[in-house]
Amino acid sequence: MFFRPWEVIMLYKYKNDYEKITMGLLSFIPDLKEFSHLKTELNWYNSTKERCLYLWKNENGDFIGVVGVEISDDILMVRHIAITPTERNEGVSFAMLNGLCELYPGRKMMGSIETARLIAKWEHRNDDN
Repeated sequence: MFFRPWEVIMLYKYKNDYEKITMGLLSFIPDLKEFSHLKTELNWYNSTKERCLYLWKNENGDFIGVVGVEISDDILMVRHIAITPTERNEGVSFAMLNGLCELYPGRKMMGSIETARLIAKWEHRNDDN
C-alpha cells in the first residue's frame, strides 16, 4: 500500500454525537435520500459490532465524508462511501480507503455494487505505486 507521508488517518468512528452530520453525509447517496431509508440504514450499521461507520475530517477539522463497512476475519466490505459535493475527488475517497487499510491491516478490501468501481480504481492506483 502506498501512503504519502502527509496523509494522516482522519477517520472517526461513528458515535451518537455525530448522528446529524452522518445522516447529512449519507443523504448524498441516491438510495438514502428518503429519511426513512436513511434512518433504517443508520440503525443497520448500529445493530452489530461487525458493521461500522467512519467519518472523515479534512485538514480544517470539518467532517466531509462517511464510509460504511462490514468487517469479517479476512474481508473488509465497503458498503457506502459519500463525500460532500465541494470536496469530491478521488484523492479524498482514496485517502479514506487508505485509512481503512491502516485500521484493518491484513483484510482484503471489497466493494458493494455501488462501491466496487471505486475500490478497483484505488487498487489499480496502489498497484502502480
